[in-house]
Amino acid sequence: MDQGAQAPSLAVNGYQVTQAIHVAATLGLADLLADGPRASDDLAAATGAHSDALYRLLRALASVGVFREEDGHRFALTPLGDGLRSDAPESVGGWAAFVGDPYYWQAWGALLHSVRTGENAFRHVHGTDPWTLRARDPDRSAAFDRAMTSLSRQVAAAVLVAYDFGRFETVVDVGGGNGAFLAAILAKHAAMRGVLFDQPHVVSGAGSLLEAAGVADRCEVVGGSFFDAVPRGGDAYVLKAILHDWEDADCVRILRTCRRAMADGATLLVVERELGPPNEHPDSKFSDLNMLVAPGGRERSPEEYAALLEAAGFRFLGFTPSATWAGVFAATAA
Repeated sequence: MDQGAQAPSLAVNGYQVTQAIHVAATLGLADLLADGPRASDDLAAATGAHSDALYRLLRALASVGVFREEDGHRFALTPLGDGLRSDAPESVGGWAAFVGDPYYWQAWGALLHSVRTGENAFRHVHGTDPWTLRARDPDRSAAFDRAMTSLSRQVAAAVLVAYDFGRFETVVDVGGGNGAFLAAILAKHAAMRGVLFDQPHVVSGAGSLLEAAGVADRCEVVGGSFFDAVPRGGDAYVLKAILHDWEDADCVRILRTCRRAMADGATLLVVERELGPPNEHPDSKFSDLNMLVAPGGRERSPEEYAALLEAAGFRFLGFTPSATWAGVFAATAA
């Protein structure tokens, strides 16, 4: 095959690259290479992998720039592969390990069902929604939390540059997972207090992250469901990567729950992707397909978010983009 034919072939077979990166992340290969090149046999011994099969995985990933192959079957990290390290500032290792897990992968295998019927592929394959499945499986729940922490760290710095949180005294992060995003806000604003709110089995793992960030003494952790009630007392409420998981009716339910807890004039900050115009923003368009396949929601335009917010009793203030995939849709409690 000539070089010109390789690019479209690789695009069609992109699932193979995804699975190869998933395996590398699950085995922790980037962490093992953090101190310098190592032989594939050495990496196989360290990970309990089959020596020849691991070498074949490494050389394949080296061909697409994740690793670099050197003499003697030795491999080194590249700048691209460095992002798989668990301690990288904007690590994608947690996301890579999660997105290739068979239970999630199987839902994407039913994309055709979703396109033909409009139904959620995950529920079609597994008979339940992702949250219920993960609540029953601590290992998968922990893997999902690590994936969300990876994404939060990717966007936090850019969002905090784009939008000024400094005018708020108490920020309530609704559906805030393990607290990575709220921890970044509190770390930047030393006088601010925070409330981390999510399902009890999710926030039970937040303590170590908040302690490591040095903000645990300024952050209350509360368990519950955002369909029932959220904590009162904040002058800002954050919903990061929450509404895109749900269809419109459920979004309005979540927003109305927040509105009941908020004083008049308090601010709501919806941190989400902006869908983008036709023929642009492929990340957002494929994220929208991911919402169809897995949680059952959708990505939206600013006009669509404005309509949801106004239906729930908010006044839409506008959209602030950032240098990364997420921006801030701001509203006030009308």
